[in-house]
Amino acid sequence: MNLEIINDLRPVKLKHAKEILSLLLSKQYEFDILCVTKKIEFNPVLPEHITSAFGEMILFSLANYTLQSARIENENLIFEAGFGEENIGSIVSVPIKSIVQITHEETPLFINITATFDEPKEEKPKNPFELNPRNKKFMN
Repeated sequence: MNLEIINDLRPVKLKHAKEILSLLLSKQYEFDILCVTKKIEFNPVLPEHITSAFGEMILFSLANYTLQSARIENENLIFEAGFGEENIGSIVSVPIKSIVQITHEETPLFINITATFDEPKEEKPKNPFELNPRNKKFMN
């Protein structure tokens, strides 16, 4: 797939996801999100025996207290959830751009293919001398 179109779609998908999440949260509709695991933060950090069971993607169901605790802060969906047999509590911070899918009662409401692609890294000049615009007259 052309990475240029992926990069062009990122802000559109982010805005769309935020709008859908805002609606679901304001109406307190239960929903599920499928997200890229490596971009999620847990506070406190979950024990290894729980995180080792996570795959590349993780599905969160937002219902009951988890839904009531959910909010959008900046570019993140934040909520409280319990994990494992011990129901270990953690505040989960999911970058909205890492949400691959939002569903309600198993019906897809949003799909974001850009979440599965790494974000482009800014290319830095190999020569630090090139960073200063005044040095351009010395180049080539």
